[in-house]
Amino acid sequence: MCGIVGYTGKQQATPILLDGLSRLEYRGYDSSGIAVGSGNGIEVVKAKGRLAELYKRTGDRPEGTVGIGHTRWATHGAPDDANAHPHYSQDRTFAVVHNGIIENYLELRAFLSERGFTFLSETDTEIVPMLLEYYYNGNMLETIIKTRNKLKGSYALGILHAGDGGAFYALRKDSPLVIGLGEGENFIASDMPAVLTHTRRFIIPDEKEIAVITPNGVTVYNRNQEEIEKEIFVSDMSAADAEKDGFAHFMLKEIYEQPGAVKKTIHDRITPDGIRLDRVRLNGAEIDKVCIAACGSAYHAGEVGKYFIEKYARLPVETDLASEFRYRDPILSKNCLTVIVSQSGETADSLAALREAKRRGSRVLAIVNVVDSSIAREADDVLYTRAGPEIAVATTKGYTTQLAVLYLLGLQLAKDRGTVSDREYDALLGALKTLPEQLNRFIDDVNAQAQYLAGKYYPASDAYFIGRGCDWSAALEGALKLKEISYIHAEAYAAGELKHGTISLIEKNSLVLGIATQNDLREKTLSNIKEVRSRGAAVIGISDNPASIAAECDDVIALPETHAALTPVFTAAALQLFAYYVAAARGGDIDKPRNLAKSVTVE
Repeated sequence: MCGIVGYTGKQQATPILLDGLSRLEYRGYDSSGIAVGSGNGIEVVKAKGRLAELYKRTGDRPEGTVGIGHTRWATHGAPDDANAHPHYSQDRTFAVVHNGIIENYLELRAFLSERGFTFLSETDTEIVPMLLEYYYNGNMLETIIKTRNKLKGSYALGILHAGDGGAFYALRKDSPLVIGLGEGENFIASDMPAVLTHTRRFIIPDEKEIAVITPNGVTVYNRNQEEIEKEIFVSDMSAADAEKDGFAHFMLKEIYEQPGAVKKTIHDRITPDGIRLDRVRLNGAEIDKVCIAACGSAYHAGEVGKYFIEKYARLPVETDLASEFRYRDPILSKNCLTVIVSQSGETADSLAALREAKRRGSRVLAIVNVVDSSIAREADDVLYTRAGPEIAVATTKGYTTQLAVLYLLGLQLAKDRGTVSDREYDALLGALKTLPEQLNRFIDDVNAQAQYLAGKYYPASDAYFIGRGCDWSAALEGALKLKEISYIHAEAYAAGELKHGTISLIEKNSLVLGIATQNDLREKTLSNIKEVRSRGAAVIGISDNPASIAAECDDVIALPETHAALTPVFTAAALQLFAYYVAAARGGDIDKPRNLAKSVTVE
């Protein structure tokens, strides 16, 4: 959540900071601000609301060639000017931006209040510049270390000091931060797209490392105050990757990018000799259980993966919301493979689940999109989804590429364990190879129908998604897409559970989306569709055999013929488009839906 940008160089900092923050809007925020250093000290400008308000308040100021900026998502204190970042120290010699949560801020606030410090905000962040002022002894490195040692929780920090000319400072713990390397200028950002117009060369600081950033270079110190060399990472992203390319919204662009993203994800992992999972070496015969932990859409991908792995690899699979994983006292062992799925690789709850799994002796495999992210670094093994930058808050290609990796993983485990016949293995591999091309044609074909159906059903106040087996998993993702961008109340239910309470909600003109793609479950799902239709619901059916359900549906979305295990990919694309056009018809802020952030880096 939130966004950080920092700059030092020869150019005026203000326009660079504002541009960087605009490229981080997708992360979600409700206020913003910048702090710029000059010979006259540090000037801070902050504003509640969208960045447009901050642009109005800045104008041609502040002037200076070093600065830090922030977009805030309110956690401690209301979204207003006082609580917006950056925050000053009491003597205004320090300014700080912060992502994360300082868990012991009340204790530290009391400590500082007893020593004469007065606070102007309700935030946990304001204690950081106050601590810096309290501990400052003329040596910034020692001051930052003393402050860091007092902090409990998670943080990515950008620090500006009035006495240090063109320098500023950065450090992180459990929150994302990158350092961009330019020519005669250097940057920090919470995500690379913020500064891709200036550089593609980055340093990724590790936990509790401190970076001193000047126009002429970056020096990184480890937690023992030793200067260390950091490997330079060259991003394969470009600034153009974070542009809309003529699409009305990033979400629609990213829906259309899915075939290419899936192709990148699978193309060199399927070889004439079978599946090659990069450098990951799994012996499926030695694994006795798989645990999948994730949040949001990644959790729904894990649910689809559960059905696939259990069916073909014949391994028991547990799926957990990562936010609950630690608290149920999971039973893990060295023969358990824990799979952590995360688009950003920085999801706080998923990172905590990873650490818990490792603490309990489980091997951990990460499925992430962002290279060298925290989860990627801390896992024993990593498989990247290769989706490319995803700007819209509602994930699309991030989700379908996660499915693709889970299919490859499950099929390799099945091959290792001898639980899949050669015929079935070849059929699944063949279907995976043709998946990108089929998906490309399907998105083109279904787009107009999704637009038509959205125009017909967008006034709905409630929507219910039902299915059985992996169709229920697909329903979970479809409901999430609709609710998060259109603000329609949407829920997914296992179709067989309707009579256990949910059917009491169905009334005339309720909208139900019934997913029926599994041959052995089709008749049962059809009977559930009949139940809701008899109570007056309008039904959109989604099926690869549309003729089998058409008589009981008001409208039907026909999926292409493919291997039954892969139908969730096509279901996802259809429901993404439906949700997109419903949200457009209702006038929603599609790429930046209210109250949501792209990367949830706090619990």
